[in-house]
Amino acid sequence: MKVPFLNFAPVHNAIKLEIQNTFERVYDSNWYIMGKELSEFEEMYSEFNDTNFTIGVSNGLDALHLALIALGIGEGDEIIVPSNTYIATALAASFVGAIPVFVEPNIDTYNINPLNIEKAITSKTKAIMPVHLYGQACEMDEIMRIAKENNLFVIEDNAQAHGATFKGKMTGSWGDANGTSFYPGKNLGALGDGGAVTTNSDTIAKKIKMYRNYGSEIKYENKVIGHNMRLDELQAAFLKLKLNYINSWTDQRKELALLYNEQLVGINEIILPKIHPDSSHVFHLYVIRLEKREKLQKYLNDNGIGTLIHYPIPPHLQKAYAHLGYKKGDFPIAEEIANTSLSLPLWPGMSKDDLLSVTNCIKDFFETYS
Repeated sequence: MKVPFLNFAPVHNAIKLEIQNTFERVYDSNWYIMGKELSEFEEMYSEFNDTNFTIGVSNGLDALHLALIALGIGEGDEIIVPSNTYIATALAASFVGAIPVFVEPNIDTYNINPLNIEKAITSKTKAIMPVHLYGQACEMDEIMRIAKENNLFVIEDNAQAHGATFKGKMTGSWGDANGTSFYPGKNLGALGDGGAVTTNSDTIAKKIKMYRNYGSEIKYENKVIGHNMRLDELQAAFLKLKLNYINSWTDQRKELALLYNEQLVGINEIILPKIHPDSSHVFHLYVIRLEKREKLQKYLNDNGIGTLIHYPIPPHLQKAYAHLGYKKGDFPIAEEIANTSLSLPLWPGMSKDDLLSVTNCIKDFFETYS
C-alpha cells in the first residue's frame, strides 16, 4: 500500500460541496479584498484562539514581519529565536534589520529551552520569539516571566500549533503580537497562502491593520510606509469554513499520534515524541529521531511510503546566515535534531491501515538491519 507523506483528499473531498458553495458566494459578491469574509474570519479566529484581535495577512512570514514592525523592533536590535526552527523565524528578524540570536532547544520537546534564554540576553535584546514546533506548546510561563523581568517583547511563532495550549492557555494568546500561518499543509490551511497576527492589544492591532494595507487607515491617506500584505476574501472564506472542522481534525491527529506511539514503542532505536506535562500537542508533525535516519527513509520510500525531514539544515548553518559567522558544532542540540529527525505520514482522514502500513514497514526495516 502506497502512503504519501501528506494527503489532502480525505479532508477536501468531505467538504468539497461546501468549498464550491463558498467560492460561488465570494465570486458572486464581486468583493475580493478587505470585505466581510475577512472581518468575519478574523472574529471567528479570535474566538477560537482566545485573543482580542486577529489581523489576517498574506502569509505566516509576513505575520511575524508585521508583528515586529508594530512593536518598533528594528536595525541592530537582537531577537532571541530557537536554533531549531524553520528559517522563516529568523528571516522575520532580518527583514526589520534585527539580528537573530539563536538559543538551543530542549532535546525532549524540541522547543526553545527557557533555561538557555537568559544567558543570551544582552543590552541589545528587544524580544523573544518562541516557536511552538511540530505542534507542541512551548513553556510559555517561564518565557513570559523572563520577558517581563528583562522588559522584552514576546512574539509567538504559532504557525504549526493551531489550538495547542500551555497550562490550558492557547498558543498565540500569550505574546504581545503573534504570527501564524495558513499555508495549505498547516493544521488550519487555506487553499493558497495566508496568515494572521493575533494580539490582545488594540494599539498593536490598529498598527498591523495599517501596515498590512499600504500604511493606510483611510483610502488614499497613508500615515506610514506600509506593505501590501492582506489576506484576500476568498482565502478568508475558505478558512472560515475550515475553522468549523479544526477541533475534529485535531482530535484525529492526536489519535493517529497515539497509535503511532503504541506501534513503535518497542523499537529501542527510535526516539518517540515527548510531551511536556503542561503542554498539549496538536501534531502538525509526527517526528521520530534515530541514527539510521537516511537508511530508514530510503527503505520507506522504496516501499511507497513518503516522509520528510524537518529541517535538514538548521538556520545557523544556512548560507543565508553565513555572515553571522556560525560554524558546525555551535549549536549541537539543533544539529543533532537536524541529523536524526524524520517526519512520518499523518493527516486527518488517514486510515488505521495506512498507519499500520507505515509502522509495519518500520518494524520490517529494523528486523532486517538491526
